[in-house]
Amino acid sequence: MSAATPTDGVRDNELIDDDDLIDDEEDGVAAPARAAWHGPSLRRWLLFAALGVGVLVIDQLSKAAITANLAPSQSVDVLGSWLRIVYWTNSGILFGMLPQSAPAFAIVSAAVVGLIVLYHAKAGRGLVITIALGLLMGGALGNLIDRLHYGAVVDWVDMGVGGWRFWTYNFGDAAITMAILLLIVLSVFPKVGEWGADD
Repeated sequence: MSAATPTDGVRDNELIDDDDLIDDEEDGVAAPARAAWHGPSLRRWLLFAALGVGVLVIDQLSKAAITANLAPSQSVDVLGSWLRIVYWTNSGILFGMLPQSAPAFAIVSAAVVGLIVLYHAKAGRGLVITIALGLLMGGALGNLIDRLHYGAVVDWVDMGVGGWRFWTYNFGDAAITMAILLLIVLSVFPKVGEWGADD
């Protein structure tokens, strides 16, 4: 009567190969290493900065043209009453909300700019989040400069039909709105945040 071996009662196809254990262990170690991310690359930071600066420059140039060529409250029809250019100032926040708060929102805007940069350093791996934060940064900087320079934000795009008008806004506001929409898309469809992931 022979002594029982460790594999008695186990079919050949149930045996676990040592190589399989090694492969599994290697995969378990390698997967986290591939997923490791240490912040946005230089290329991603450059894209973030380029979007922010681009929005800021266009925003400030358009406002300079408005203030140089129109008197306060003066408007010029572009597409009849549907679309007009108007020199308007807003002492509140986006789309005229909370008026007479420019000094307070100048401080808030400065803090927001810092938070945007910090958030990009922590979360700017996907392409879409970089685009959203770059647009947000440019719009926030444009409105911050207005509050420091004019004591209010210069708005100049007036849209509507007859007496039904949308809030007067500027290029920076449009960039901020686009950024907010992108962030909403990211929250609803998280996989969008993986597009163009920065390694």
